Amino acid sequence: MKMKQYADKEMTKRALGDEFEEMAEPGNIEVDYNHPLAKPVVAALREIYDPEIPVNIYELGLIYIISFTANDDGTHDVAVKMTLTSPGCPVAQDMPVWVRDAIMPLEGVGGVEVDITFEPPWTAAMMAETAKLQLNMF
Repeated sequence: MKMKQYADKEMTKRALGDEFEEMAEPGNIEVDYNHPLAKPVVAALREIYDPEIPVNIYELGLIYIISFTANDDGTHDVAVKMTLTSPGCPVAQDMPVWVRDAIMPLEGVGGVEVDITFEPPWTAAMMAETAKLQLNMF
Protein backbone atom coordinates (compact mmCIF):
# COMPACT_ATOMS: atom_id res chain seq x y z
CA MET A 1 0.00 0.00 0.00
CA LYS A 2 1.41 3.35 -1.02
CA MET A 3 1.69 6.00 1.72
CA LYS A 4 0.05 9.35 1.15
CA GLN A 5 2.16 12.50 1.12
CA TYR A 6 0.59 15.33 3.08
CA ALA A 7 3.22 18.02 2.44
CA ASP A 8 5.82 18.26 -0.28
CA LYS A 9 9.45 19.27 0.27
CA GLU A 10 8.88 22.94 -0.65
CA MET A 11 5.93 23.25 1.71
CA THR A 12 7.99 21.69 4.49
CA LYS A 13 10.90 24.07 3.78
CA ARG A 14 8.59 27.08 4.01
CA ALA A 15 7.09 25.86 7.27
CA LEU A 16 10.44 25.14 8.94
CA GLY A 17 12.44 28.05 7.56
CA ASP A 18 16.01 28.13 8.86
CA GLU A 19 15.55 24.87 10.78
CA PHE A 20 14.85 22.80 7.66
CA GLU A 21 18.43 21.58 7.02
CA GLU A 22 18.93 20.37 10.58
CA MET A 23 15.55 18.67 10.67
CA ALA A 24 16.20 16.98 7.29
CA GLU A 25 19.01 14.91 8.84
CA PRO A 26 18.09 11.44 10.09
CA GLY A 27 19.52 10.76 13.53
CA ASN A 28 20.88 7.28 12.85
CA ILE A 29 23.39 7.96 10.04
CA GLU A 30 27.18 7.72 10.31
CA VAL A 31 29.03 9.93 7.81
CA ASP A 32 32.06 12.23 7.93
CA TYR A 33 30.38 15.45 6.84
CA ASN A 34 33.81 17.11 6.59
CA HIS A 35 34.83 14.83 3.72
CA PRO A 36 34.70 16.68 0.37
CA LEU A 37 32.42 14.01 -1.15
CA ALA A 38 29.94 13.95 1.74
CA LYS A 39 27.71 16.78 0.48
CA PRO A 40 27.49 15.56 -3.14
CA VAL A 41 26.87 11.96 -2.04
CA VAL A 42 24.10 13.01 0.35
CA ALA A 43 22.60 15.24 -2.37
CA ALA A 44 22.61 12.29 -4.78
CA LEU A 45 20.90 10.06 -2.20
CA ARG A 46 18.23 12.71 -1.62
CA GLU A 47 17.23 12.28 -5.28
CA ILE A 48 16.30 8.59 -4.79
CA TYR A 49 12.75 7.92 -3.63
CA ASP A 50 11.19 4.81 -2.22
CA PRO A 51 8.44 3.98 -4.74
CA GLU A 52 5.91 3.24 -1.98
CA ILE A 53 6.74 6.16 0.33
CA PRO A 54 7.00 9.64 -1.22
CA VAL A 55 10.15 10.59 0.74
CA ASN A 56 13.77 10.28 -0.36
CA ILE A 57 15.75 7.35 1.03
CA TYR A 58 18.16 9.61 2.94
CA GLU A 59 15.49 11.44 4.96
CA LEU A 60 13.56 8.19 5.26
CA GLY A 61 16.47 6.90 7.36
CA LEU A 62 17.38 3.99 5.08
CA ILE A 63 21.05 5.03 4.93
CA TYR A 64 23.02 3.85 7.97
CA ILE A 65 26.68 4.46 7.04
CA ILE A 66 28.51 6.34 4.30
CA SER A 67 32.28 5.87 4.35
CA PHE A 68 35.11 6.98 2.10
CA THR A 69 38.40 5.28 1.24
CA ALA A 70 41.14 7.17 -0.59
CA ASN A 71 42.68 5.66 -3.73
CA ASP A 72 46.19 6.25 -5.11
CA ASP A 73 44.76 8.10 -8.12
CA GLY A 74 43.14 10.78 -5.94
CA THR A 75 39.62 9.36 -6.16
CA HIS A 76 37.71 7.90 -3.24
CA ASP A 77 35.69 4.73 -3.03
CA VAL A 78 32.32 5.20 -1.38
CA ALA A 79 30.75 2.48 0.75
CA VAL A 80 27.08 2.73 1.68
CA LYS A 81 25.44 0.50 4.26
CA MET A 82 21.69 0.81 4.08
CA THR A 83 18.47 -0.98 4.81
CA LEU A 84 15.02 -1.26 3.29
CA THR A 85 11.67 -0.54 4.90
CA SER A 86 11.02 -4.29 4.99
CA PRO A 87 12.77 -7.49 3.89
CA GLY A 88 9.96 -8.05 1.38
CA CYS A 89 10.48 -4.67 -0.28
CA PRO A 90 9.52 -5.01 -3.96
CA VAL A 91 12.60 -3.01 -5.05
CA ALA A 92 15.11 -4.92 -2.90
CA GLN A 93 17.16 -5.89 -5.95
CA ASP A 94 16.89 -2.47 -7.59
CA MET A 95 17.60 -0.08 -4.71
CA PRO A 96 21.35 -0.85 -4.38
CA VAL A 97 21.73 -0.30 -8.14
CA TRP A 98 19.90 3.04 -7.89
CA VAL A 99 22.23 4.10 -5.06
CA ARG A 100 25.35 3.02 -6.94
CA ASP A 101 24.20 4.70 -10.15
CA ALA A 102 23.45 7.96 -8.31
CA ILE A 103 26.89 8.14 -6.64
CA MET A 104 29.19 6.71 -9.34
CA PRO A 105 29.07 9.72 -11.75
CA LEU A 106 30.11 12.20 -9.03
CA GLU A 107 33.48 13.82 -9.58
CA GLY A 108 36.13 12.22 -7.36
CA VAL A 109 34.36 8.89 -6.93
CA GLY A 110 36.46 5.86 -7.88
CA GLY A 111 34.03 3.10 -6.99
CA VAL A 112 30.83 2.47 -5.06
CA GLU A 113 29.86 -0.48 -2.88
CA VAL A 114 26.33 -0.77 -1.50
CA ASP A 115 25.51 -3.27 1.21
CA ILE A 116 21.98 -4.02 2.43
CA THR A 117 21.49 -4.93 6.07
CA PHE A 118 18.46 -5.52 8.25
CA GLU A 119 20.33 -4.97 11.50
CA PRO A 120 19.00 -2.90 13.03
CA PRO A 121 15.63 -3.24 11.34
CA TRP A 122 14.22 0.00 9.97
CA THR A 123 11.49 1.75 11.95
CA ALA A 124 9.68 5.04 11.40
CA ALA A 125 11.66 6.46 14.34
CA MET A 126 14.73 6.51 12.03
CA MET A 127 13.16 9.10 9.73
CA ALA A 128 14.26 12.72 9.70
CA GLU A 129 11.73 15.12 11.18
CA THR A 130 11.08 16.52 7.70
CA ALA A 131 10.06 13.08 6.46
CA LYS A 132 7.66 12.68 9.37
CA LEU A 133 6.13 16.07 8.59
CA GLN A 134 5.70 15.20 4.93
CA LEU A 135 3.88 12.00 5.89
CA ASN A 136 1.86 13.58 8.73
CA MET A 137 3.52 11.28 11.28
CA PHE A 138 4.10 13.63 14.20
